Amino acid sequence: MTKQKQRGHGEGSIYQRKDGRWVAQITLEGRKRLYRYGETRKEAHEKLQKALHERKQGMLATGPQQTFNTYLPQWLNEVHKPAIRLATYVKYRVIVNRHLLPALGHMQVQKLTPQQVQTLYTHKLKEGLSPGSVRNIHLVLSKALDNAVLWNLVSRNVCQLVTPPRKQKPEVRTLTREQAQKLLETARGHRIEAMLTVALAVGMRRGELFGLKWQDIDFEQRCLHVRRTASYFTGKGFVESEPKTAKSRRTIMLPQFVIDVLKRHREQQAEVRLQAGETWQEHDLVFSNRLGGYFAESRLYHAFHKLLKQAGLPHMRFHDLRHSAATILLTMGAHPKIVQELLGHSQVGMTLDIYSHVIPSMQRDMMDKLDDMFRG
Repeated sequence: MTKQKQRGHGEGSIYQRKDGRWVAQITLEGRKRLYRYGETRKEAHEKLQKALHERKQGMLATGPQQTFNTYLPQWLNEVHKPAIRLATYVKYRVIVNRHLLPALGHMQVQKLTPQQVQTLYTHKLKEGLSPGSVRNIHLVLSKALDNAVLWNLVSRNVCQLVTPPRKQKPEVRTLTREQAQKLLETARGHRIEAMLTVALAVGMRRGELFGLKWQDIDFEQRCLHVRRTASYFTGKGFVESEPKTAKSRRTIMLPQFVIDVLKRHREQQAEVRLQAGETWQEHDLVFSNRLGGYFAESRLYHAFHKLLKQAGLPHMRFHDLRHSAATILLTMGAHPKIVQELLGHSQVGMTLDIYSHVIPSMQRDMMDKLDDMFRG
């Protein structure tokens, strides 16, 4: 190879290889050398100037080159896992293993381009993934590349230069007041009656219901305290953890009919405990199985959907009971701030955004009341 141009110390150099390619070279600290390649001398010179500028701005990627097969698992397990909840980690791990590694694993982190990321999103949409799922892929990849910037593996996060699918509002199915009453009437005496009643009355999340313990309920003050959530993980079973957010740790006041249902449920559970005898495992769970352990998700869903069918109600997710509770309260005139605190949302704007479909009917009711007042 023949040197074509020499520069002063720290300014880099440009030379041509025997295969015809041009090389821009910079000497870094510790006499480490960084190379950039071009098909022409002009291209190599431009890359040299860019590298010198990035070094001056502290943006030059000088870390070791590695593939996503090496980097993503290390980032997820050693960096990100300790900072997130177990449920979030499991979700991220699925995205990394199912979507990112098969598509990008063989590529070097430093060579990923915005066009390749955009193509990945388009391909996933064509495969049938929802826009929300592709946005989750974008979220995980962007977080990983943010860390790569901190580690000096890349000079920029290319995810900031692409357009993820537009966020779509999820379809929310809710029960009307009459339908909610019909469901609870049908569930009267059923082993999941109490769980359905609490879910419909105050909108607790499924994991919060699974993790609720008798020590969390104050019958005298007619309230319960959300202190934990319980989620099932393959290979681990049910795992208790902190509530989803700081706002999720909350105190919920209960109407008297919920207190009455919980008291009946406690008496029924005492009978089940006697029948179980020595096989009973005491965990203080409010909604336990017949041996005192956690209630299986599959059994809950089977019982719930069977009761919906018996009541002549449309099919829906168990989580839609939470939406139903919020919608019923808002249509009854409850202030959105109260509903926000009841559901454990971080901000009232989130509550208003999710349940914006209720606002027109609330406005109509308010205008009718205003009309009655002035016309009367």
